[in-house]
Amino acid sequence: MSKQFNIREVLSKHTIIPVVNITDINKVESIIETLTNQSINCIEITLRSDIAFEAIAKAISIKPKEFKVGVGTIVNAKQVSKCIALNVDFMVSPGISNEVASAFEKSKIPFLPGVMTPSEIISGIEKGWDTFKLFPFNLAGGIKALKTYGGVFNQIKFCPTGGLSENNYEECLALNNVISVGGSWVLK
Repeated sequence: MSKQFNIREVLSKHTIIPVVNITDINKVESIIETLTNQSINCIEITLRSDIAFEAIAKAISIKPKEFKVGVGTIVNAKQVSKCIALNVDFMVSPGISNEVASAFEKSKIPFLPGVMTPSEIISGIEKGWDTFKLFPFNLAGGIKALKTYGGVFNQIKFCPTGGLSENNYEECLALNNVISVGGSWVLK
């Protein structure tokens, strides 16, 4: 069993994950409403703004029961601690360090570590992980990289983000090793 606390279960139920940077707390409710009106019951709120944690707390307090609130752009253990305190549904990092890996595993919250290279994937496999964010998708080799990784790492599933759009996300989802996709295009 993966040490990632059922991240595959979260991702398989939410094949499109909107990645959103919220800079206005007053827009949280309308963002969630827009997503649910599109039958999207999931969001990854990035830690790229000064009000990110405030926005995450508000999203959690107003979300419908089946809606999942995740946190992205996690780069240190202090951020993981804040996610634990907020009781978020899942966590996502653009890359991984020993500190973040340890904090993720201690959290008991589903997590999706970011990778870009075969060495990073192997490092994650050594930790008992089997599901990764391929980031940034467009710089990591795009569809060609996913197809290659599918042959080399056949037990691994990916959620590519970074460079996905309405023009290429379906091609990604058609691959056997892609469990979901993430992107900011969903709300544009």
